[in-house]
Amino acid sequence: MSLFKRLFGGKTTTKEYPTDEVNINGKSFKLRFFAHASIAIEYEGRWIYIDPVMENADYSALPKADVILVTHHHFDHFDMSAIEALHKDDTCLLLDKTSAEGFGGDCYTMLPKGVAEPIAGVKVEAVAAYNTSEGHTQFHPKEREDCGYVVTLGDAVRIYISGDTELTEEMKALQGIDIAFISVNQPYTMTPEQAVEAVKALHPKIYYPYHYGQVDEPTDVEALAGMLHEVTDVRIRPLA
Repeated sequence: MSLFKRLFGGKTTTKEYPTDEVNINGKSFKLRFFAHASIAIEYEGRWIYIDPVMENADYSALPKADVILVTHHHFDHFDMSAIEALHKDDTCLLLDKTSAEGFGGDCYTMLPKGVAEPIAGVKVEAVAAYNTSEGHTQFHPKEREDCGYVVTLGDAVRIYISGDTELTEEMKALQGIDIAFISVNQPYTMTPEQAVEAVKALHPKIYYPYHYGQVDEPTDVEALAGMLHEVTDVRIRPLA
């Protein structure tokens, strides 16, 4: 903030978003939290945005994207205006199959089990994301091939972003997850009890509940954290 604004109470035009500075396995990076399912990773001066949606942040005022990941085509995950605001000439777009089909521009189509290295020192693995509970499978059917992603930074840190999913065999098979973003949004994704089971299966160093709120049944994330206090470091950030 300028001296004038400090002295006279002027307001800055750029909103500050909650940010965690993290150091794991000798790698330092930042996690930025916008709202709902929109987050970002800043690593070595490069920006990776996951599911950017303009309703959740003023992306026009944020650093341009080096990589954009989209998990699936629902409106709270796939927003063309946010992608346009973040895009630059060399932005790498990694989209699930349905989003890629409706994109109309240059992008990479990610299918479950697919692997990409969009920029040096960053690897992205796609993980199947779908509902398994009776009466819920229509929300995110397995055959549509929605994605979660494991983002590996410098062969040292593995960050799992679940996307919209329940606990699946594909998720339970993941190894070496350092940070997990696991959705808890009833009735569309996991219940708190399912999230607890997922975290116990992955045993990450840090768990961020995300994709909660904005529904009729908001998740009690404090109670969720209580169920996991002996399992991992649960960090609650404002994402509702």
